[in-house]
Amino acid sequence: MIKISKLTDYAVVVLTQLSRDHGVHTVAHLAESSGIPAPTVAKLLKPLTAAGLVASHRGTNGGYALNREPERISVAAIITALEGPIAVTECVSDADSLCGVESLCPMRGNWEKINRAVRAALEDVTLADMAAPSPWPLPPATAQATARTETRTGESRG
Repeated sequence: MIKISKLTDYAVVVLTQLSRDHGVHTVAHLAESSGIPAPTVAKLLKPLTAAGLVASHRGTNGGYALNREPERISVAAIITALEGPIAVTECVSDADSLCGVESLCPMRGNWEKINRAVRAALEDVTLADMAAPSPWPLPPATAQATARTETRTGESRG
């Protein structure tokens, strides 16, 4: 299974929050608005800042803000900032391979083709896309919970 880490998933959530709430925000504000614990948010902001996706602002009104427009931040850039280069197998990573048969493997070229396709797909999805309302229907349990909440509060999302 190809799977991103929980921290990378949380990074997308925090960056999405930053893209929706323009301006500079503290770790505490990002933690409260995203529902992610403050120590985790602080841990995420370090590599995101190092990768140039987020800018850190010092001072009494300091905090963090996106360093570029959400349309110019790809999901691939976020994954790379947290997890390193995207590679579906060891032989297509930039790191020294631990595979003992890499030089003889007839699959390497095919894995490189797959890796390029996966990377291109992740480059094609931006933070702006992730921040947009989902076009997919909510899972039944979520839809039912949302309907109950709307009934109690008298609000409607439509």
